Amino acid sequence: MEDTRKLTWIMLVGSGVFAVLVAMDLVNDYQSGSSGLHLILEGILFAISGGVFVMGIGQLIRARQQVTVLKGDLNRVRHEKEQWKKETHQLLVGLSQKIEDQFKQWKLTPAEMEVGFLLLKGITLKEIADIRQTQLKTVQQQSQSIYQKTGLASRSELAAFFLEDLLPPQDS
Repeated sequence: MEDTRKLTWIMLVGSGVFAVLVAMDLVNDYQSGSSGLHLILEGILFAISGGVFVMGIGQLIRARQQVTVLKGDLNRVRHEKEQWKKETHQLLVGLSQKIEDQFKQWKLTPAEMEVGFLLLKGITLKEIADIRQTQLKTVQQQSQSIYQKTGLASRSELAAFFLEDLLPPQDS
């Protein structure tokens, strides 16, 4: 991005300098009494170099306008993200509390509750063992104990227990 910006400025300055030099040469040739064909060719060269310079300025102006618009869009999206986080934070705290309350009703131990939350997040048993710095076999036993105490058969049933009421009802 920075290289492109430098190249654009170099080309813009170069085309501007070139147009000025061609214009100065054209004036000098005119005053010296050069032929009409020579003056016409230099006039065309001046028009082309001046046109490139003007187009470059136009592109630069449009690019700056676009950057301004994009910055505004980015700020709007950041604001919306923060708004969404604020609105959903309270809901997520409430959901976490309800899940914890249900775990307590099932009489899960603190370790089983921690494993249960990690299971709901979709973390593998191996990853849970790494996170909790315990053996994989321990996590497997804790997850089996969770399923036994809850009467649920699997991680998906555990997740469904909490998510079922959050989803809109299916049309019959």
